[in-house]
Amino acid sequence: MPEPVENAEVKSPSYDLSKFRLKRILTNNSVRKSISLLGTFPDISETDDAIVVFEKNAYRESDVATPESPSEESPKKPSVKSTVIYPATDKHIEKYSVCQKYLIRETPDLYQKITLPYLTSSQFSLEWVYNILEHKQEKERIVFEDADPETGFILLPDLKWDGRNVENLYLLGIIHKHDIKSLRDLNGSHLDLLRNLRQASKDAISKRYGLNPNQLRMYFHYQPSFYHLHVHINPVRNDAPGIWCEKSHMLDTVINNLELLPDYYQRATLPFVLYEGNKLLDLYEQEQPIRKVAVLSDDKEQAEQERTDPAATEGFSDVEPEERQCKRIKLATPEPKEAEATVQSCA
Repeated sequence: MPEPVENAEVKSPSYDLSKFRLKRILTNNSVRKSISLLGTFPDISETDDAIVVFEKNAYRESDVATPESPSEESPKKPSVKSTVIYPATDKHIEKYSVCQKYLIRETPDLYQKITLPYLTSSQFSLEWVYNILEHKQEKERIVFEDADPETGFILLPDLKWDGRNVENLYLLGIIHKHDIKSLRDLNGSHLDLLRNLRQASKDAISKRYGLNPNQLRMYFHYQPSFYHLHVHINPVRNDAPGIWCEKSHMLDTVINNLELLPDYYQRATLPFVLYEGNKLLDLYEQEQPIRKVAVLSDDKEQAEQERTDPAATEGFSDVEPEERQCKRIKLATPEPKEAEATVQSCA
């Protein structure tokens, strides 16, 4: 019996979009000119769900005629990019669906009590990540690689980028080290890895794409879409998905936090967003009210504030009570005419 080949390349299935069977539309984004569809590929599997995303590509500057390069033709119309997510898990379907969102404030205790056990029990598959790191899959898409097992990583295009229009460049830097799921696992011992990830990525992108490193945005997501540490990289002028303050953490800031406090991410409260339908949201709901929160009416809130803080009715001031009383008298007394004005003091 022949021995299995260690580095045999894993072939990705080919998807025939003409055979895609639609179940429902997940989202239709008129701003990004994209639509996400849930369905199946019966020729591959009757049961496994798939998500197909169609998105119009942005104009490339090279496609637009300039006075230096006149053209009688009008600018080329943007092409449509298609992305297939298969098999699509519940997390994928949630990510591409329109639904209610809630902000979770995850303390270190809540991470240990709720989030971490959920991640451990869910056992999200990372086989596709390991296939990339071991060159079994997507080897031809690798932009740069540092093979060091402790500080190395692979740089390759994100599925959201067409690989052509540099103005919309979007790369992922996936680390080789296997035991870091997210920001929560980072500590001072990982600074060499993070610094190398930052500098080597900038150098590789500058060399290959000619982009100024000071025009690159590099950040982590929390919560991430998959639990193997990876950094997102795109130009700062590109309004890429997932750059909101409640989702992204700049690589520079992460490095600085760990330089100041090596166990920063084991001690920090990290807010993140959960979508309606996420099982983790249900677990947090059992711990504290998330979907419905009792809110005081304006009158009750004001009365409560006045009861607990009498000074609130007077507004904030850093002056002494006697001085405040003096100012009140001055404001209540009409200013005398200039000729009649006398100099008075308030003791």
